[in-house]
Amino acid sequence: MGLFTGIEISSSGLSAQRLRLDVISSNIANAETTRTGEVDESGNPVPYRRKNVVFEFGTPFKVYLQKKIHRLGGVRVSRIIEDPAEPRLVYNPDHPDADEEGYVRMPNVNVLTEMVDLISATRSYEANVTTLNATKEMFLRALEIGRG
Repeated sequence: MGLFTGIEISSSGLSAQRLRLDVISSNIANAETTRTGEVDESGNPVPYRRKNVVFEFGTPFKVYLQKKIHRLGGVRVSRIIEDPAEPRLVYNPDHPDADEEGYVRMPNVNVLTEMVDLISATRSYEANVTTLNATKEMFLRALEIGRG
């Protein structure tokens, strides 16, 4: 394991969690967005769909290579996917996007779920910062030993 492996792992975690925080923020911001510019087959506006971040451990070749040289790897975002759950139907006949029966198709975003994910991502980000600072402190202590 090299000297900078801990820093590489922590920094990859920081980048991944920051993107996760951005996606969660987008989900919360669009929790009431009933129009995305698309229409379905019946001509109704398509509401915003919740997005999720999918993490993976490096790339397949990188994983193979890391196993060969006995190094640990970090995490990265492999893709951002849309939640396949159906939109919520809310009765609001006065809404401009209401159908003939008075129902509006609302995004499949639950703000409480997003807040839990936000707290989780924030804690993961903080843990990576703590790990990065601990690694930096170990480097500084090693340099002090070398001076003595």
